[in-house]
Amino acid sequence: MAIQRRYRAGIETRDRILMALRELLADGGLEGTTIKAICQQAEIRPGSFYNLFDSKEEAIVTVVREAIEAVDPDPTREGRDTVEDLVEAYIRFIEDEPALARIYLQMVTTAAKDDHLGGRLLRHHRNRLERFSDAMARQHPSRDEGTARRSAEFLLAALNGMTLARALDPSFDFAAHARELLKERFASG
Repeated sequence: MAIQRRYRAGIETRDRILMALRELLADGGLEGTTIKAICQQAEIRPGSFYNLFDSKEEAIVTVVREAIEAVDPDPTREGRDTVEDLVEAYIRFIEDEPALARIYLQMVTTAAKDDHLGGRLLRHHRNRLERFSDAMARQHPSRDEGTARRSAEFLLAALNGMTLARALDPSFDFAAHARELLKERFASG
């Protein structure tokens, strides 16, 4: 019984930390988000934070990952997602979570200084690339694996570039550009 209470308390503390982090990132960006601010917002002590996360960056990656997972068209990875599904999920993340999309871009550009963070972000990119590549191969069975992978790399590079454009210019219509790119270059055989 006591173990269940501690477990539940840990989950509640984790949720408070992540909620506080989301709010702080939306309000002040990466620079305005400190461990002290997170702890104050979540009404916890720093020790509680460090019991659950090794660093601020680890907590931020968790927030971003959860936001991306929330729009995943095939969360159980059964291989039922299409290229269109994956692009629509990408659009939902960028459109629904613009602050987190900007934070993700910032983290990617600074990750080279941190081997652990860089490794996590690189694994995320490789997993996303694999998902897009698999969906392309299923959608276009006549393409060999290498061609599907290159097409996925090009599509992700274009989406990442458009994400950067959206971060720099909030009036940039990311969704329209992403859908047009898909329609013109990647949806057909």
